[in-house]
Amino acid sequence: MPTPPDPDRLLVAQLFGTARHHARYQEPTEAETAAAVAELQEITRRPDLLAEVAGILIGAHAGKLDETRAKAAAGFCVAAGAGPEDLEWWVATGKERRALADLPPFGAGRIGAPG
Repeated sequence: MPTPPDPDRLLVAQLFGTARHHARYQEPTEAETAAAVAELQEITRRPDLLAEVAGILIGAHAGKLDETRAKAAAGFCVAAGAGPEDLEWWVATGKERRALADLPPFGAGRIGAPG
């Protein structure tokens, strides 16, 4: 029998989707921010999960084309109550995940390897 999903991971997925849904490439208005914050807080008010989402968004999208949108989404999480004590760690984790995702596929670049 499969293990049931972790409820925290489900909340994080909902937070990511909601924050990205509300984020645009320009600075959000006060009304847009208020709507995003209200929807995020409806999902959860846990500062640790809000900080996780904000940090991963900032770290994983730093220097990328969608960095502005990711920062807007992260800003919604911060405004919704992301815990500042956890944010720095999650930004570093997001950067690590991006670095791993940017690596070539296994074996690429070796002599005789495809790619």
